[in-house]
Amino acid sequence: MTSEAHEQAARHDPVYDRLHETSEFVELRKRYRGFVIPATVAFLAWYLLYVCMSNWAGDFMAIKLWGNINVALVFGLLQFVTTFGLAWAYSRFSNARLDPLARDLEQAYRDEAGTTGKRGQA
Repeated sequence: MTSEAHEQAARHDPVYDRLHETSEFVELRKRYRGFVIPATVAFLAWYLLYVCMSNWAGDFMAIKLWGNINVALVFGLLQFVTTFGLAWAYSRFSNARLDPLARDLEQAYRDEAGTTGKRGQA
Protein backbone atom coordinates (compact mmCIF):
# COMPACT_ATOMS: atom_id res chain seq x y z
CA MET A 1 0.00 0.00 0.00
CA THR A 2 1.41 3.38 -0.95
CA SER A 3 1.77 6.11 1.62
CA GLU A 4 -1.03 8.12 0.02
CA ALA A 5 -3.39 5.11 -0.06
CA HIS A 6 -2.52 4.28 3.55
CA GLU A 7 -3.24 7.88 4.60
CA GLN A 8 -6.59 7.82 2.80
CA ALA A 9 -7.49 4.49 4.43
CA ALA A 10 -6.62 5.94 7.84
CA ARG A 11 -9.12 8.78 7.29
CA HIS A 12 -11.86 6.31 6.38
CA ASP A 13 -14.77 6.44 8.79
CA PRO A 14 -15.37 2.98 10.36
CA VAL A 15 -19.02 3.88 10.95
CA TYR A 16 -19.53 3.71 7.19
CA ASP A 17 -18.26 0.12 7.16
CA ARG A 18 -20.87 -0.89 9.74
CA LEU A 19 -23.67 0.94 7.91
CA HIS A 20 -22.54 -0.56 4.60
CA GLU A 21 -23.34 -4.02 5.95
CA THR A 22 -26.82 -3.16 7.24
CA SER A 23 -29.90 -4.58 5.57
CA GLU A 24 -31.14 -1.02 4.93
CA PHE A 25 -28.03 -0.14 2.94
CA VAL A 26 -28.26 -3.39 0.98
CA GLU A 27 -31.91 -2.58 0.26
CA LEU A 28 -30.99 0.95 -0.88
CA ARG A 29 -28.45 -0.42 -3.35
CA LYS A 30 -30.93 -3.07 -4.52
CA ARG A 31 -33.65 -0.47 -5.16
CA TYR A 32 -31.20 1.85 -6.94
CA ARG A 33 -29.88 -0.90 -9.19
CA GLY A 34 -33.42 -2.18 -9.78
CA PHE A 35 -34.27 1.12 -11.45
CA VAL A 36 -30.99 2.25 -12.96
CA ILE A 37 -29.85 -0.95 -14.68
CA PRO A 38 -33.10 -1.69 -16.58
CA ALA A 39 -33.57 2.00 -17.42
CA THR A 40 -30.01 2.25 -18.74
CA VAL A 41 -30.35 -0.92 -20.82
CA ALA A 42 -33.68 0.25 -22.25
CA PHE A 43 -32.37 3.71 -23.07
CA LEU A 44 -29.19 2.38 -24.70
CA ALA A 45 -31.21 -0.14 -26.72
CA TRP A 46 -33.50 2.67 -27.90
CA TYR A 47 -30.51 4.85 -28.78
CA LEU A 48 -28.74 2.03 -30.63
CA LEU A 49 -31.96 1.29 -32.53
CA TYR A 50 -31.96 4.92 -33.67
CA VAL A 51 -28.31 4.73 -34.73
CA CYS A 52 -28.74 1.39 -36.51
CA MET A 53 -31.90 2.52 -38.28
CA SER A 54 -30.16 5.71 -39.39
CA ASN A 55 -27.24 3.71 -40.72
CA TRP A 56 -28.91 0.68 -42.29
CA ALA A 57 -32.54 1.68 -42.86
CA GLY A 58 -32.03 4.97 -44.62
CA ASP A 59 -35.05 4.53 -46.86
CA PHE A 60 -37.34 4.01 -43.88
CA MET A 61 -35.84 6.90 -41.94
CA ALA A 62 -36.26 9.17 -44.98
CA ILE A 63 -40.02 8.63 -45.14
CA LYS A 64 -41.73 12.02 -44.96
CA LEU A 65 -44.45 12.25 -42.34
CA TRP A 66 -45.52 15.91 -42.47
CA GLY A 67 -43.96 18.33 -44.92
CA ASN A 68 -40.18 18.11 -44.44
CA ILE A 69 -40.45 16.16 -41.18
CA ASN A 70 -39.28 12.61 -41.68
CA VAL A 71 -39.03 9.50 -39.50
CA ALA A 72 -35.35 10.20 -38.66
CA LEU A 73 -36.18 13.66 -37.30
CA VAL A 74 -39.01 12.25 -35.17
CA PHE A 75 -36.70 9.51 -33.82
CA GLY A 76 -34.06 12.13 -33.04
CA LEU A 77 -36.52 14.38 -31.22
CA LEU A 78 -37.87 11.39 -29.31
CA GLN A 79 -34.32 10.84 -27.99
CA PHE A 80 -34.66 14.18 -26.17
CA VAL A 81 -38.14 13.32 -24.94
CA THR A 82 -36.86 9.97 -23.67
CA THR A 83 -33.94 11.62 -21.87
CA PHE A 84 -36.15 14.12 -20.07
CA GLY A 85 -38.78 11.47 -19.36
CA LEU A 86 -36.19 9.18 -17.85
CA ALA A 87 -34.81 11.98 -15.69
CA TRP A 88 -38.33 12.79 -14.50
CA ALA A 89 -39.10 9.12 -13.77
CA TYR A 90 -35.84 8.70 -11.84
CA SER A 91 -36.56 11.83 -9.82
CA ARG A 92 -40.00 10.52 -8.84
CA PHE A 93 -38.57 7.07 -8.08
CA SER A 94 -35.76 8.51 -6.01
CA ASN A 95 -38.05 10.78 -4.02
CA ALA A 96 -40.48 7.96 -3.29
CA ARG A 97 -38.25 4.90 -2.87
CA LEU A 98 -34.61 5.95 -2.30
CA ASP A 99 -34.63 9.19 -0.36
CA PRO A 100 -36.63 7.96 2.66
CA LEU A 101 -34.27 5.03 3.12
CA ALA A 102 -31.22 7.23 2.57
CA ARG A 103 -32.49 9.67 5.22
CA ASP A 104 -32.89 6.78 7.66
CA LEU A 105 -29.32 5.67 6.94
CA GLU A 106 -28.06 9.22 7.38
CA GLN A 107 -29.79 9.43 10.76
CA ALA A 108 -28.31 6.06 11.76
CA TYR A 109 -24.88 7.39 10.77
CA ARG A 110 -25.38 10.52 12.84
CA ASP A 111 -26.61 8.51 15.82
CA GLU A 112 -23.73 6.03 15.68
CA ALA A 113 -21.04 8.59 14.93
CA GLY A 114 -22.44 11.04 17.49
CA THR A 115 -22.07 13.90 15.05
CA THR A 116 -24.14 16.23 12.96
CA GLY A 117 -23.29 13.99 10.01
CA LYS A 118 -20.44 16.17 8.81
CA ARG A 119 -16.84 15.15 9.22
CA GLY A 120 -14.85 16.98 11.81
CA GLN A 121 -17.88 18.27 13.73
CA ALA A 122 -19.08 16.81 17.00
